[in-house]
Amino acid sequence: MVDQALIEKAAAQLRAAAESGVVCPPIREILGTETDIDAGYAVQEHNIAADMAAGRKVAGRKIGLTSKAVMEQVGVDQPDYGTLFVDMEYGDGVPIESGRLLQPRAEGEVALVLEHDLDRAPHSFTDIISATAYALPSIEIVDSRIAAWDIRIVDTIADNASCGVYVLGGKPVRLQDVDLRTITMRMDIDGQTESTGEGAACLGHPLHAARWLADMMSSRGTPLKAGDVVMTGALGPMKAITPGASVHCDFGPLGTVTTSLEGIDLKGL
Repeated sequence: MVDQALIEKAAAQLRAAAESGVVCPPIREILGTETDIDAGYAVQEHNIAADMAAGRKVAGRKIGLTSKAVMEQVGVDQPDYGTLFVDMEYGDGVPIESGRLLQPRAEGEVALVLEHDLDRAPHSFTDIISATAYALPSIEIVDSRIAAWDIRIVDTIADNASCGVYVLGGKPVRLQDVDLRTITMRMDIDGQTESTGEGAACLGHPLHAARWLADMMSSRGTPLKAGDVVMTGALGPMKAITPGASVHCDFGPLGTVTTSLEGIDLKGL
């Protein structure tokens, strides 16, 4: 078990990086472990509690590291989860202020919005179907407070599963109208195709990824609730983006979603 003082030191380092815009060394160097998942979540939960105490509103949860391609990119072998806040959410076509991100990378995902709570683990596949109001095409802009994305599983978990911001399409699709396992995803950056994938790349099925998350959140005492947004994980490799870049994802029958990374501050508009 990692000492509480080290948990708090690691949490403070991540918060300082986020607030200053200056990336920090890997958290594993403070915690003394690359693989202690519980220590990583303890750091994450410490900062999430501080954010909530400061008035940030939870919008849902994200699943990270669901695709084999992304696992290989960052050198891990299992998924993780993080917390989404309302101030991370953007609508289709709305530009993102580049100044709020440090090392952004884009990935195409399926987002779910829940109609019912998922608080009776273990959950069945049909529990996830019954609890889902609709699906949306989405882009997650992942980010890392850790220099050069030098992360292991404990680092990304501690860093809120490398959350940045996320963009949701504006046309809800009912599950009976789309097969999420067979949909294809094409992500274009500045008009060039940079990443492709399919629903089956997300732990075999985006709904299976959501099932994993529902069970995990229940086991940790913070079950998924009606109204939550669930970002189910990347369908293809993530790609770095820079200020001025435009990102467009096409998910076939699920629809499209677009954003851009602007070098302006929209917070006061």
